[in-house]
Amino acid sequence: MLSSPGDSASMRPREETRFEGFLRERKLKLTGERMSILAAVFQRGSHFDAEALHAELKASGADISRATVYRTLDLLVQCGLVRKHSLGATHANYEAAQDEHHDHLVCIQCGKVLEFFRPDLEKLQESICNEQDFQPFHHSLQIFGLCSRCKGGIDEREIRGRVAQLHT
Repeated sequence: MLSSPGDSASMRPREETRFEGFLRERKLKLTGERMSILAAVFQRGSHFDAEALHAELKASGADISRATVYRTLDLLVQCGLVRKHSLGATHANYEAAQDEHHDHLVCIQCGKVLEFFRPDLEKLQESICNEQDFQPFHHSLQIFGLCSRCKGGIDEREIRGRVAQLHT
């Protein structure tokens, strides 16, 4: 659950300053709603979608429209403070941008997202790029399957159907 919408205690001042500068450069207003959304994003410890963030803000007493949440998330993505992912769902998922890179395991049954980092995998990708004389700027690895809680009683045909419908 979120603390008060305007409480930026858990948000690092660096992100707040960066977003303020980003808005100023584009001659956009620095509003309380935008700063509340920024604070809420950095209070979360996991991936989220815009609807869940909007619901949490509403539950905490914030009077912020759904459209403002979506527009502000788009600005935060443009600013580099938030990453937007398509993790197989029909809608976008977001996470606060972290300095360290990580990849994702996505459960196609319950939607759980597990983050992981493997230096050996990073080295392999770097090696492949070198072999192909390719200069990488970004990569995203998503592995879709079943988490430990869900991998028991699922019909294989149902799983194939879900995999065929993934939007990655």
